[in-house]
Amino acid sequence: MKLRYNHLGYLPEAPKRILVTDSDINTFSILDGDNQVVFMGPLVENGLWDHTGEWVRVGDFSSLKTPGMYRISVSDDLKSDVFPIGSDAYAKQLQATIKGFYFQRSGVELTEERAGKWARPAAHLDDAIPFQASMEREGLWNAHGGWYDAGDYGKYVVNAGVSVATLMHTFEFYPEIVKSSALLEEIRFELDWFLRMQDTDGGVFFKVSPDHWDPFVAPIETVYPRRILGKSTASSLNFAGALAQAHRVFKSANAGLARDEMFANLCLDCSKKAYEWALQNPNIEYPHNTEGSGLYNDVHFDDEFFWTEAELWRETQDNVIGERLQKRAETQNTLWDINWQNTENLGWISLAMQDGDSSLQAKARTNLENATYAIADGLETCPYRVPMTHFQWGSNGAVANQALTASVVLTWNENPRFVTILCEALDYLYGRNAVNVSFVTGSAPSAPKFPHHRLSIGDQVEEPVPGLLVGGVNEDRQDDLSKTPRGLTYPEENSKPGTAYYDHVKAYASNEIAINWNAPLVFALAALLNQWGIKN
Repeated sequence: MKLRYNHLGYLPEAPKRILVTDSDINTFSILDGDNQVVFMGPLVENGLWDHTGEWVRVGDFSSLKTPGMYRISVSDDLKSDVFPIGSDAYAKQLQATIKGFYFQRSGVELTEERAGKWARPAAHLDDAIPFQASMEREGLWNAHGGWYDAGDYGKYVVNAGVSVATLMHTFEFYPEIVKSSALLEEIRFELDWFLRMQDTDGGVFFKVSPDHWDPFVAPIETVYPRRILGKSTASSLNFAGALAQAHRVFKSANAGLARDEMFANLCLDCSKKAYEWALQNPNIEYPHNTEGSGLYNDVHFDDEFFWTEAELWRETQDNVIGERLQKRAETQNTLWDINWQNTENLGWISLAMQDGDSSLQAKARTNLENATYAIADGLETCPYRVPMTHFQWGSNGAVANQALTASVVLTWNENPRFVTILCEALDYLYGRNAVNVSFVTGSAPSAPKFPHHRLSIGDQVEEPVPGLLVGGVNEDRQDDLSKTPRGLTYPEENSKPGTAYYDHVKAYASNEIAINWNAPLVFALAALLNQWGIKN
């Protein structure tokens, strides 16, 4: 018998559901700080979850809205830890997950004033690095700055493109929620690196990476040379889509002191050049080099063209781009989530929020609504109330992105089912899951202690860098010792499809962090606070 709940707590007005597994007990209670019962409710049978083999019951205490500290009690032997009903924990998590990007900065000093015990000196300046031999190119290049992508010390335009675009959407959808945060500062830091990654012909380099995988040491202690590697259609279109959106963001009056029209115009000009390069080079693949960095092996670019054309048309109203966009809109899918291989939802989101073409807006909104209804159906029919049929690499990012999709649609369709998607996605990520883990570092006592993250291991600080979402349950377990000599053996209790997560530094398939998972979590947290008018 196990109890699953949100370890971070609950907003007063939000839905509040818990799960109890393999139990015949049919009631639960909520205890206040004086150990007095303030709520009692039924535990309703919800079926057998095939992913864990558990029989699941659901309890609902949404009607309890009084702020305070509480515990859940199922029996004398099954009680939760203390958790709050209130808004402070979520406001702090939004700030923490935004700051997670600050901790991922490359090439600059992280000061003690801002980084605390995780302060570190500047390293990996990358301001005069050579090209990898496969590029057959002489000279040095300035690729200074940008975020480390994940648990390694590589920097990749492809994954950074969807990440920074998601963060810009967070600003565009919820400017009042994030205006006192460092969100725009982090976005600008990454975009400055993007601009340095554009070649003189308009194409965009793929990544910066070391010659070999770095050991788990601090950046200043690494020894392998770092190089520019690759120039591709995908990297050029990720750049173009994000930079066109940046034109709108940094011209916005909502940007406040960060508003910079000159920078905004530069972003648009560079976006156009990258797009033209991609039109002339429509099938240039990723660099096929796996030693020292990840592949990001996308070979289908129609979705990136659609995203880029949606953003460029929105910013320029160019008729030729508009005609191409209309044609692509007839064949593009609408997914439950955004990921680096499938970026079409970024295009649909932009089209849903523009008013220059009402038919495109209606089509985009209908498509996103249909995807959200499908997510809601998946949630409501799953005994564990998580709309996942397969837990893949980065499943937590998929859950966060499902919350993003629902939150976008809530802008024009306030269906309570969509609010439930948002709230219960965050419930899952912060502890109401089959492994009883709050998946964001530093968020709760149950949070990961040993993420696959070189910055967290190499700094000699006992606690991992906070505010970072790990990949989560991954039933494919590509890091299993039976599949790779670099792997490890998962404990038996973590070997089922719904429990295949291991808090171990070698568990790169389930316990690595990545910027493209953190970005939709930032969006979802901002959406949650916005839903009930809670300014951060």
